[in-house]
Amino acid sequence: MGSFRYVVADVFTDTALQGNQLAVFTDARGIPEATLQPLAREINFSETVYVYPAEQGGHARIRIYTPAAEIPFAGHPTLGTAFILAAPLQLGEINLETGMGIVSVRLEREGPRITFGWMNQPIPTVQPYERVDDLLAALGLKESVLPVEIYDNGLHHVYVALGSEDEVAHLEPNLQALAHLPDVLGINCFAGEGARWKTRMFAPAGGVPEDPATGSAAGPLACHLARHGRIAFGDQIEISQGAEIKRPSKLYARVEGSPEQIEKVEVGGSAVIVARGEFKLD
Repeated sequence: MGSFRYVVADVFTDTALQGNQLAVFTDARGIPEATLQPLAREINFSETVYVYPAEQGGHARIRIYTPAAEIPFAGHPTLGTAFILAAPLQLGEINLETGMGIVSVRLEREGPRITFGWMNQPIPTVQPYERVDDLLAALGLKESVLPVEIYDNGLHHVYVALGSEDEVAHLEPNLQALAHLPDVLGINCFAGEGARWKTRMFAPAGGVPEDPATGSAAGPLACHLARHGRIAFGDQIEISQGAEIKRPSKLYARVEGSPEQIEKVEVGGSAVIVARGEFKLD
């Protein structure tokens, strides 16, 4: 089959060996279709990205795989790929074609180095989650402080509000039970106030027991908080994630609109390139 080069970045951090790991095959044209999923499973990060020539007017087209399946959109793969591809092209903004359409990422620099990026995420839909009792039982909880709702921006994320950050830190969910819940990929448990929030995201059904940093969930979290009056529309929040699995991460999110109509969702963060390699699959 040949040799295929990849780049590894740690995303939603400015410190190597923290954040969420990402592998990006910057030219996937020669990788056989049947090899994409096994290769992502071999790498075994939360997500692996394959880059192809643009088809819809963007700078590049990306396909995103978890160890278990291809998914139409995810946050840390989109942001990390933007850092990797935009750096040599000296772009201030890069448009990446995903399964949910074109996602633009605005990049901030210090000299030649990219330091931060803001991505415009797909606007999520929202509805009540119907299996609340089963969800809470699997999490070992009696209740959620806010309504339990499911958001869809290409991935399905459900949100459970706890009373304190300490409660979030000490969660010990039944991952097997979570994996069998219908209609949901990511289970997000959070707490905080004002501009600072803590979250943990469990996705055992997608092959990720716990995710270090979930960009696709950060935008809907800001939507959830704004819709239920915990922050104002337009406020920027800082989200901490990943400490419990020794991959501390920082994500930033803001949402514009109203409880009836979400108009814009932005998620930001940093990334650092930590490795380059090559798979030889002859």
